[in-house]
Amino acid sequence: MIKKVAITLCIVLIANLGISQIKTWNSPKSSKVITLAQWEIGDVIYKTRRTIKDPFSKKVYALVNDGETSQKIPLFYKGNKQWVFRYSSAIVGNKTFKIESEIKDLDGKKGKINITQNLKINRHGGIVLKEDNPQHFFYEDGSHYFNLAFECDWLFALDYGNAALPKTNHLLSLVEANGFNQVVMNVYSYDVKWQKDPKLKDHPEHEYGGREDIFPFLGSNTNPDFSNLNFEFFDHLDRVLLTMHDKEIVSHLMIYVWNKLVSWPEMQTPEDNMYYDYVIKRYQAFPNIVWDVSKEALSYGRATEEYILERVERTRKLDSYQRLVSVHDWGFCKRNAESVDFISLQNWDYTLYNIMHDAKKKFPKKPIFNIEHGGYEESPYWVFPGAYINAETCLRRNYKCVFGGGYSTYYWQGTSWNAVIHNPYEQPEDFIKPKFEYFKHMRTLMDSVNFENCETWPQFNSSGYSLANVKDGIYLMYVPKESHYTATRIAMRKFNTDNATIQWFNTWTGEFTELKSYKEGKPSAWNKEEPRPFRYEADAVIIIRGLEYLNK
Repeated sequence: MIKKVAITLCIVLIANLGISQIKTWNSPKSSKVITLAQWEIGDVIYKTRRTIKDPFSKKVYALVNDGETSQKIPLFYKGNKQWVFRYSSAIVGNKTFKIESEIKDLDGKKGKINITQNLKINRHGGIVLKEDNPQHFFYEDGSHYFNLAFECDWLFALDYGNAALPKTNHLLSLVEANGFNQVVMNVYSYDVKWQKDPKLKDHPEHEYGGREDIFPFLGSNTNPDFSNLNFEFFDHLDRVLLTMHDKEIVSHLMIYVWNKLVSWPEMQTPEDNMYYDYVIKRYQAFPNIVWDVSKEALSYGRATEEYILERVERTRKLDSYQRLVSVHDWGFCKRNAESVDFISLQNWDYTLYNIMHDAKKKFPKKPIFNIEHGGYEESPYWVFPGAYINAETCLRRNYKCVFGGGYSTYYWQGTSWNAVIHNPYEQPEDFIKPKFEYFKHMRTLMDSVNFENCETWPQFNSSGYSLANVKDGIYLMYVPKESHYTATRIAMRKFNTDNATIQWFNTWTGEFTELKSYKEGKPSAWNKEEPRPFRYEADAVIIIRGLEYLNK
């Protein structure tokens, strides 16, 4: 425990060395060169001489050209007569830009941009898809993105009013250190409608629901004024998303949520469109953005399928960077797969592996992302228990997603919703601590076997779940701790095993056993004195490497 606390403190000290800021240029001369590194974000700000009536309806674009490609990027209004051209780029080189607008003070503004080579070692760009490997996620630089998500709906609220973001930095540093590279979050949530744990009243520092001082519009959630947006709210969200970008964590940004008691404008009204369009305009330049129209989009009787489809199309028209778009609604994605970039699947069934694998077969051109599987790991507070709360059971459900050929999301009840314990390892001894480290181990394993090259081999599942990476000569078998024996011999008929090695991986501790030749270490049901590693102790993974595929 002492060692874990020391590591946590070290992470937080490093995280708080400085406050993240977007590079900014105020009304630069046309001769001024705006210099940014690849995937770095910059704001070019212009100020009008007079107040513009109804600024959110005005058309203001920056036309960016590098001689080969062009981009039409919408500017956004941030109050006080200021208009922001927010920019980032994956393409190194020189560019020019020109502002086109119906506002005379802005129309015709020009400038130069120089994009230099990225030098940040762990920065790889935005998340994209590849036509030749369509069921996996990749970064813009071509490297694989193992989408391992962490749910934190109220992340926007942790440090509201504090530009230093100490709590946000602490939590995100833990997220980063434990292998997560995405946070599923809301732009805004108000409160939960289900019962709350009475224990939360003794720890108000962990309760973020029901706050009236945080609201994306004027007024408050209880007394909303939809006539204008709250620029302070979005300035704060800028800092949160930039901190995530600095830590190379993707924001899976859910623009709406229907079951968190939010006072929203009526659908398709000018106020509704003002909010939605503003989010797309303001955050599209962030390379670490993935759009999600709404959490559980068609639940709760508010939105129609036509409305959500219109929002998807609206996103694509406004987003000049074409970031990935999905909808947190399994039914919607099934019926409208051609409209989303990846399938968001929510399912609590015990037979989760089969559901994930069936989805993979049904949608062969789309990644399958399990955004909610009913496993909500227990915390000091009884927040939303769902179907599964045991940490090891929840971990197994995430592995079922991965061995089913998809990607998954982790939920801890102490961070996923209105109760947020940003520093769980610094809480009293009697507070239940999360098992974040389980996912650090998962990430280590899956990165080591090139998951982007893995395919499900259900015909060889036996008493576990199998994955085969034929390209790199690797075979995996996930083995539940209850399984005395899992066969690999039938699958091995597909390979030449003369140079193969075998080892076992403990999913709870991250331990790898000693590497042995496959012939020496292949599984056997008959070794009574020395049964397989980790039997009855923890779920494990067999890793066989050095295989040569025989194509038979």
